[in-house]
Amino acid sequence: MAGLDALDLARLQFAFTVSAHIIFPAFTIGLASWLAVLNGAWLWRRDEAHLRLFEQWKTIFAVIFGMGVVSGLTMSYQFGTNWSVFSDRTGPVIGPLMGYEVLSAFFLEAGFLGIMLFGRKRVGEGLHFVATCVVAVGTLFSAFWILSVNSWMQTPQGHAIAENGQFVPEDWWAIIFNPSFPYRLVHMVLAAYLTTAFVVGAAGAWHLMRTPDSRGARIMFSMAMWMALLVAPLQIVAGDTHGLNTLEHQPAKIAAMEGHFESYPEGRAPLILFGLPDMEAAEVHARIAVPLLGSLILTHHTDVPLEGLDAFPRADWPNVEIVFWSFRLMVAIGFAMAAIGLWSAWARWRGRLYTDRWLHRAAFVMGPSGFLAVLAGWVTTEVGRQPWTVYGLLRTEESVSAVDASAVGMSLIAFVVVYAALFGAGTFYALRLMSHRPRDRVEIDEAGPHRAAGPAAIADELGAGETGRNG
Repeated sequence: MAGLDALDLARLQFAFTVSAHIIFPAFTIGLASWLAVLNGAWLWRRDEAHLRLFEQWKTIFAVIFGMGVVSGLTMSYQFGTNWSVFSDRTGPVIGPLMGYEVLSAFFLEAGFLGIMLFGRKRVGEGLHFVATCVVAVGTLFSAFWILSVNSWMQTPQGHAIAENGQFVPEDWWAIIFNPSFPYRLVHMVLAAYLTTAFVVGAAGAWHLMRTPDSRGARIMFSMAMWMALLVAPLQIVAGDTHGLNTLEHQPAKIAAMEGHFESYPEGRAPLILFGLPDMEAAEVHARIAVPLLGSLILTHHTDVPLEGLDAFPRADWPNVEIVFWSFRLMVAIGFAMAAIGLWSAWARWRGRLYTDRWLHRAAFVMGPSGFLAVLAGWVTTEVGRQPWTVYGLLRTEESVSAVDASAVGMSLIAFVVVYAALFGAGTFYALRLMSHRPRDRVEIDEAGPHRAAGPAAIADELGAGETGRNG
């Protein structure tokens, strides 16, 4: 890591840890809601296939939820070590918001998670369903508060700046519901649902290719494809409205995303599909562009003026090379998801949803696409905000702690090693659970609530023992 100063290493460390963390909540938000749907379907229709899927996927949820909690703990560590100036300046605003997330979201998730995992035969099916719904609501509350924090950093309002430089709350309503928050919240929740849908769809496709008559595999694949068909187009619309909001409040970010180094005072901006951005030369080399389409997408008109990066000081430019390509990756995956949804609708209409092997192969390949889209979206959001931690008010270089580069570098190496071992093992185990075919039956607990406790009993309750037998 020679040649990198403490600021560069601190940014790399935060980028690595937040990227490793965000993929877990992106999965658990959607998975918790899907588990609630499965549980409700079991109570309504008494179709044991839904209960079998619930019992299998709740184990996966527990594994992913645990990794999400562990990976989230390191974020507060970094705020105190690498970003102490940022923490001090923004603490009066961000501190209470993070506290609300713990009190209203994490307490709900942690408090009812045990009932969801172990309580079906102990508290009754009705209360167990309520607990599952509460866990799902808790994940959404968590997204609410975290997105509120991040959105305030993107579009800050509702505060004053004290003499010591701290951001002091004046209007909590304005802070929480800042201008970009509703758009970011909808965009992220839909992304989480799509992420889960394509993981579940990939698992269903995998099992359909091996056992085409599997009832559980058919339910997984059918439900996932319905979600892709309905939600992917909604996500495209949500992304468009989010882009309009970003153009209003962060025009430099939009200019970097679109590769617009020059302004278009009369509108008529092209849509640059591909090219090689060059920040030093302030142009996009070898670009492939569609005339007028950039203005139509960004403003829904052709004659509205558009600011390029030349309208801003060069010191305020985000890294165009990164933002330009991360944005295109996110959009490409979004349209691919919509295409899979349409393909599945065509196959369903023709009665080939469970026999179209090419559709199953495509859905299997698209399994990790949601994670890639989420990561690309967050890279676009966070790198596009640079060089600010609080947009327009607090620069990143002013937010870092007075720490040695060697100390940050060593902690970054430690994070990489520990994360690779811990989360690599956890991810491998979750994938193993997904690869096991859905169970043919649900074990009936003859001992009832008085069954002896212990590691073997807990493993069986989580489904590990039964899953292993069916592998």
